[in-house]
Amino acid sequence: MDTTLDDPLVGQTLDGRYRIDARIAAGGMATVYRAVDTRLDRVLALKVMHPALAADTAFVDRFIREAKSVARLAHPNVVAVFDQGTDGPYTYLAMEYVSGCTLRDVLRERGALQPRAALDILEPVLAALGAAHRAGFVHRDMKPENVLIGDDGRVKVADFGLVRSVDSVTHTTGSVLGTVSYLAPEQIENGVADTRVDVYACGVVLYEMLTGSKPHTGGTAAQVLYQHLHEDVPPPSAAVPGLPAALDGLVAQAAARNPELRPHDAAALLGVTLDARARLSDAELDAVPPQARAEERSAAEDRTSVIPRPVAAQPPLHHTSRLATPPIPPPSGPSGPSAGQPRSRRGLFLVVAGVLLALGLGTGVWYINSGQFTKVPNLLGKTEAQAKSELSAAGLGVKRVDRKFSDAFDRGTVMNTDPQGGKRIRGNGAVVLTISRGPEVVVVPDVKGRPLEEAKAELTKSGLAPGLVTQAFSQDVAQGSVIGTNPGGGQKRAPDTAVALVVSKGRPVQVPNVAGRPVDQARTALQDLGLKVETAAEEVNSPSPAGTVANQSVGAGAQAAAGDTVTLTVSKGPRQLPVPNVTGQDVDAARKTLEAAGFKVKVERPFLSFSNTVEAQSVPGGQNAPEGGTIILRTKGL
Repeated sequence: MDTTLDDPLVGQTLDGRYRIDARIAAGGMATVYRAVDTRLDRVLALKVMHPALAADTAFVDRFIREAKSVARLAHPNVVAVFDQGTDGPYTYLAMEYVSGCTLRDVLRERGALQPRAALDILEPVLAALGAAHRAGFVHRDMKPENVLIGDDGRVKVADFGLVRSVDSVTHTTGSVLGTVSYLAPEQIENGVADTRVDVYACGVVLYEMLTGSKPHTGGTAAQVLYQHLHEDVPPPSAAVPGLPAALDGLVAQAAARNPELRPHDAAALLGVTLDARARLSDAELDAVPPQARAEERSAAEDRTSVIPRPVAAQPPLHHTSRLATPPIPPPSGPSGPSAGQPRSRRGLFLVVAGVLLALGLGTGVWYINSGQFTKVPNLLGKTEAQAKSELSAAGLGVKRVDRKFSDAFDRGTVMNTDPQGGKRIRGNGAVVLTISRGPEVVVVPDVKGRPLEEAKAELTKSGLAPGLVTQAFSQDVAQGSVIGTNPGGGQKRAPDTAVALVVSKGRPVQVPNVAGRPVDQARTALQDLGLKVETAAEEVNSPSPAGTVANQSVGAGAQAAAGDTVTLTVSKGPRQLPVPNVTGQDVDAARKTLEAAGFKVKVERPFLSFSNTVEAQSVPGGQNAPEGGTIILRTKGL
């Protein structure tokens, strides 16, 4: 069915800029359209909040929070946000358009995926979420609908509509936002949402990719919620016999009901995932799953919604949680190639470890080879980069990177290691680094009057994140320097809090009206005001004489900043149009004929003449005259 039928926005232009061509998808909070940015001439996706929700400030704030959050995540596996705005009843986000399909589309069409394909999708998803977690955000609504697969094979995570700052996550009461099938037990039971709820959802998504079905299903949302709380996610090999134990263990770790048993964030899960992949042979990775499509299910299971949490408290998670299968065991035996495996396992591990170190992510990869031991260097007070370099030089790796608050260690420096400096560790072992996040409370520095790049550097140095940058005119602050911040200087905030900056466009320049003036004169007048001037490539016909300005890109009376560009379009003069022959006609009829042809009309009557018949016209019929020019009609005399 054509989803664009009867949609009032299709064919409309929002904010005078975004032309909506077609509807892509509709959800519980917003509708996504394919649109064209007419200013930059590029296709993008426009996410428009349902007008009924626009009156709810909480939903609007969440919508704007998504724009600010994703704008900070410059990551190749995150759908980029370009703009945010409001046009009448419509609040929207302008986002990157990914031509392709969602993971949900793939699962509906193909059912279970080969392990290699499932991991090829999971790993970039974890890289995207890892970047979000490291920036201090939790997605909170990971599901196949929010995983986009482009025509070129790129995988991107979309819809950070429920994103929350890690530091602002609190316990909620009464209800929880999310999608039933992917909610972690602690979200349902306590309303808790930290980075580990995304890890749990990724475990459920991996199970679904490997089996073609969800681990928990039921006739109602309440039945599914109950299973999340009281039943472990089963091993995928129970549904698809022959799947390797490493994949069962990976699902069990990610989807453990007890959050303490999961990897602490997506970056840590990525390390575990790469470790699991390295243990699988090509035959195991390329095993063909049973040809079965994903099961039919209620659409409500896949929709983001407000879900009431159970009123009666359930038994604590630590009394009921257990792993469906043991965690992924460490590699055993020699580190060289195993029988029947064409690739060098050691070489693959080294490549994986190198990539993870370059990204600053932790990994659970290690080797047991010659039995030699190495002393862990003393890394306290070193920067993260210095610590990794020294560990690499000692032949050691990084197992994972934790980050904690500290008043004693500068932000970004090592405050602890496990094992500690001086301790002996098996050769080629891995060390846990704990990096200081600085004090738990940061004072926002006063950067008013500082150039933008200096202000950003000062905020970063203070442990805050430069946020959304907007511009405004200022009589006092130099162009390119900061007028103010939100929150303002002197206020206290948690580390990594985004600080919005307002940057000066300088004093406003009143743009004069140069239409009809010779181009050289118009250019001089604008340049004298500090404006840049460009001339349009094509000239146009207009009532203005040839060689004068037909129109200007910034209208007369508008305000511009010094250095802004005004484009002038040069007139070719009016068009030459054929003049109708109206001699002998009634004056009123002749006037109508000439005006319809694009001319003005003036009637001249001889003295004491009462005739209403045209005796002559100033431009004979059949000849050309300038469009908008005046044709004089003369009536008969006495």
